[in-house]
Amino acid sequence: MAPDPVRRRRLHPLWRAAVEVASIIFLFYSNLLMGEFVRSAGHGKTLAFALGDIMTPTNFAIGLGSAVIGYGVFEFLRKKF
Repeated sequence: MAPDPVRRRRLHPLWRAAVEVASIIFLFYSNLLMGEFVRSAGHGKTLAFALGDIMTPTNFAIGLGSAVIGYGVFEFLRKKF
């Protein structure tokens, strides 16, 4: 029996959570990177320097914590509305 083309297959909840958390972390790091370039503009700093400056365990912990909280808020709002 052929699958119904209109019916979409839902992602597994853990897979969806991982994708959403990774997206939030990506946005966090891209924001940090843009801030690093704005702050150090004109000083001859390279992309490698900026990445080394923002890729720290503390920044990762902050990003991961914020991503998990953000995921929880979005799931709450998704279920409520």
